[in-house]
Amino acid sequence: MAETLDLSVYVKRQDDGTSHLDLAVEGIDCAACIGEIEGGLSHLPGLLSARLNYTTHRLSLQWTGGLDPARAVEELRRLGYRAHPFKARAAEEEETRRAQWLLKCLAVAGFASMNIMLLAVSVWSGNVTDISPETRDFFHWLAALISLPAVAYAGQPFFRSALGALRKGRTNMDVPITIGILLALVMSVIETVNHAEHTYFDSVVMLLFFLLCGRYLDQAMRRRTRAVAGNLASLRAEVAHRLDAKGEATLVPVAALAPGDRVLVRPGERIPVDGVVLSGTSEADESLVTGETALRALGGGDAVYAGSLNHAGALTVQVTAAGQGTLLDEVERLLDNASAAKSRYRQLADRVARAYAPVVHIAAALTAIVWIATGASVHDAVITAVAVLIITCPCALALAIPVVQVVASGALFRANVLLNSGDALERLASVDTVVFDKTGTLTLPEARIANTAAIRPDLLEAAARLALSSHHPLAAAAAREARDARPFEGAVEEPGKGVRAVVDGVELRLGSPAFCGAEDLAAAAAAEDAQASLIAFSYGRERAVLRVRQALRPDAARTVRALQALGLDCRILSGDRPEAVAPVAGTLGIGSWQGGAKPAEKIAVLERLKGEGRRILMVGDGLNDAPALAAADVSISPITAADLTQAQADAVFLGDRLAPVAEAVAISRCAHALMRQNLVIALVYNLFAVPLAFLGYVTPLVAALAMSGSSSLVTLNALRARGVRAPAQQPNASRRRSAAAVLQGA
Repeated sequence: MAETLDLSVYVKRQDDGTSHLDLAVEGIDCAACIGEIEGGLSHLPGLLSARLNYTTHRLSLQWTGGLDPARAVEELRRLGYRAHPFKARAAEEEETRRAQWLLKCLAVAGFASMNIMLLAVSVWSGNVTDISPETRDFFHWLAALISLPAVAYAGQPFFRSALGALRKGRTNMDVPITIGILLALVMSVIETVNHAEHTYFDSVVMLLFFLLCGRYLDQAMRRRTRAVAGNLASLRAEVAHRLDAKGEATLVPVAALAPGDRVLVRPGERIPVDGVVLSGTSEADESLVTGETALRALGGGDAVYAGSLNHAGALTVQVTAAGQGTLLDEVERLLDNASAAKSRYRQLADRVARAYAPVVHIAAALTAIVWIATGASVHDAVITAVAVLIITCPCALALAIPVVQVVASGALFRANVLLNSGDALERLASVDTVVFDKTGTLTLPEARIANTAAIRPDLLEAAARLALSSHHPLAAAAAREARDARPFEGAVEEPGKGVRAVVDGVELRLGSPAFCGAEDLAAAAAAEDAQASLIAFSYGRERAVLRVRQALRPDAARTVRALQALGLDCRILSGDRPEAVAPVAGTLGIGSWQGGAKPAEKIAVLERLKGEGRRILMVGDGLNDAPALAAADVSISPITAADLTQAQADAVFLGDRLAPVAEAVAISRCAHALMRQNLVIALVYNLFAVPLAFLGYVTPLVAALAMSGSSSLVTLNALRARGVRAPAQQPNASRRRSAAAVLQGA
């Protein structure tokens, strides 16, 4: 048990005098647990904050003074939760075990429902033909023998959740579902004993199967998000070459480094620390850390960040932060805080269930009491109460939201959008501001040669084939132009200069302008196009300069206009240089933009916008965007984004087109409207059906059929989400108006 452990060994002491502890909490079954846990701990003396991340079930405690963390664990136990020190590997193993358990429950329910449905169909057809009572009873007993153990095993996720909620003095969606399943099961057994014509084993197990499908998919999404988020560790160097007073390098763990130490970073290595370059020149790829795609030239006095990739030369770096306090640590801390804040969002179905569940229970209980009080037998009173419970069982309510999510998810999939979060549709529907990163988001993720038309085809092909032998990012852009993917034999790469080869007695060079003898051409190209990165090529006496740029996505301008047509305010917030952001903003017609923003600055901008009452959609792809994606109300990233960034995004879009972002907003708005419509349908259905069931005009069989009918109705209504398209996809104004009409009609 967590309370028997010595928690002091897991407590982290901060420089500001506060203490921090991460706990893994068991027993969390819905978003309402967040407020209960954080509110239940708020009275502890000295506690500064208690933040629960719903995705990872990690509770972060921060306090000052002499607070004993065991008190927090004890308070959690009193609230009905178990807690123990958070260990990422243990948490992942627990998630894997739970996913396997849910899958087993799903398999049992699916197998049982198929067999019981065969028996039920035989009984239904026999009741209108010539089935004998003995044969019908035999089929009912077979159905009971299959369903009772199946429900006992497969229903555990709902039974445990409902029991836990009742122990804590509250209700959730699983409470009425559990009561409805158990009562219908008990009444089915009683009806079987009494040789009745109808039982409800098939409805019970089938409902359980569909509910388990949704529960397993939700668990799978959260587990994938947690697993991919662990990729942040891949950017951390575990060891570094520390230089002593004599300049000799010793391999030490990064954790052993202290500010002021000197480390040697060789070409091709990730920089292990935040620091300042003391000597050496090189180029660093900081795209995963800062969002800047162009290699940054490094020399004495330049700042470097842990996680950056050193490309060209050896560097001597003086440590300013190592292990803790680096930019990567800041990204991880911001990410955790932002993820915990966003996890407070409660889905629409959860919010409705908190008010709906007590009504279901009260209606069924009053029915039984009134019927007994008016002289009816206990059997008839219970049968009528079960009919009320079945007819008010939140099947339509339980399906009202998920069925729209399924249909809308299919529409999004056809629009090349994959959802990572179950409640992303609801949050997407409410956005009024779209904040874009530039690099890899508004632009294509891979740089291309911008002046191919100005270079002779044979020269371009030779340069592209030579580029195949280089690891430099600019050379990779040139290599994409190669029609013949065979590199030249005998090519040699000179670090920091370029690559060369001799072909048919003629030397070819690709690299820096000085390496290729093309300084004059490079100077002219730089004056003409300051935004491009330059790579030179020489073929004997012939020279050429290739301009490498990231091109805008082909439909970026059209998509921005489509988003603006949907009433959204579009902005750019980029870690790239302001001089690189300005022309993109001008081309796209975006008036509000900012460049050079670091992760904390991006979050500050988003928080300011939130303070103005805006609902923000963030679209980004870099590691430095991950905290901002988590901090935004909802987020989307391209499939080419860093793994960690994809994990924090609520949706991922495929391909080179930006249009899926506009598609996602349009479909989500329609889906959210359909969710509300389905809830209204479920409510109206109950307003008519419950009085009839209360008066005894509806048998449990008719109630089951009516429940199925309402479920079918909300399903048919949800299918309307299939045909919604964003204005960007409409070929003319007339079609755009029709899309708007669909949204308004929804």
